[in-house]
Amino acid sequence: MKKIIALVISMMMMLLAVGCGGGDEKKADGDKKITMGFSQIGAESEWRTANTESVKEAAKAAGIDLQFSDAQQKQENQIKAIRSFIAQGVDVIAFVPIVETGWDTVLKEAKDAKIPVIIVDRDLKVEDDSLYVAKIGTNMITEGEKGFEWLAKYANEKQLKPRDGGQKLNIVVLEGTVGSTAALGRTKGFNDAMAASPDKAKFNILASQTGEFTRQKGQEVMESFLKSYGSKIDILVAQNDDMALGAVQAIEAAGLKPGKDITILSFDGVKGIFQAMIEGKTNCTVECNPLQGELLMETAKKVLAGEKVDKIVYVEEGVFPAEVAEATLPSRKY
Repeated sequence: MKKIIALVISMMMMLLAVGCGGGDEKKADGDKKITMGFSQIGAESEWRTANTESVKEAAKAAGIDLQFSDAQQKQENQIKAIRSFIAQGVDVIAFVPIVETGWDTVLKEAKDAKIPVIIVDRDLKVEDDSLYVAKIGTNMITEGEKGFEWLAKYANEKQLKPRDGGQKLNIVVLEGTVGSTAALGRTKGFNDAMAASPDKAKFNILASQTGEFTRQKGQEVMESFLKSYGSKIDILVAQNDDMALGAVQAIEAAGLKPGKDITILSFDGVKGIFQAMIEGKTNCTVECNPLQGELLMETAKKVLAGEKVDKIVYVEEGVFPAEVAEATLPSRKY
């Protein structure tokens, strides 16, 4: 009888141990992992690649399940991706708007589904700001202002003279994607700063055309500028570094020295442009910091925890002329 009782007690203890272990496992499985749907505009430049990698690495480090979609530069693809995220029932949606307008309907669908939306990098315009909870990224208008301020100072210090013997320094502009925040903001910031400057009479915008933020298109448009205006061009303003690097090829093919015959100002601050500055082929880049992933994940976690977050948060950015390129390049992360 004692043996039977001991056996029964032993079996009960084993069952209890299994039961406790099973309870712990169930609790672990019940800890819901955050799922984020993220729509990127594409991979048109070194900057965009760095931005994408920053988001992916930060999601992994934060333990967030990232559902990634590449829109390939098409707004309709982004809208489809956002609707797919809604259908999947993700916890939060983040995306980089290709253009500023046309988002009201799909973001209203996300809001109706009670899925918070975070805007990354670029801005958008909606009738109701409550359609998104936060915007993180960069101030494109300020970048444009910084660009002109550097150019005006550089022109005075170097005593730049028009190549055609005229009275004004002629500028050609390689714009970004039509309708994008980066193109609109940098254009506005640059033009407003020039209009307000005591040196405004020294400059003239000769031509402005989109290079679509790509190196190939930047080269093509610069070739066209050189054919049309030749020696009238004194300054190139490229609204991203990749277009500037494409333009460098066009300028060299025309028998000119980029960075010397034509002063080159660009935006983003990728490693490739630092190397070009070291080689004397471009003159300055205004930083647009793509490393926004960590801030995005922190913001998403706060939003889902019910914490209050700022509506707009900007990352830090600087201005890098050619003189500091060699010393700065080793520390660049993108």
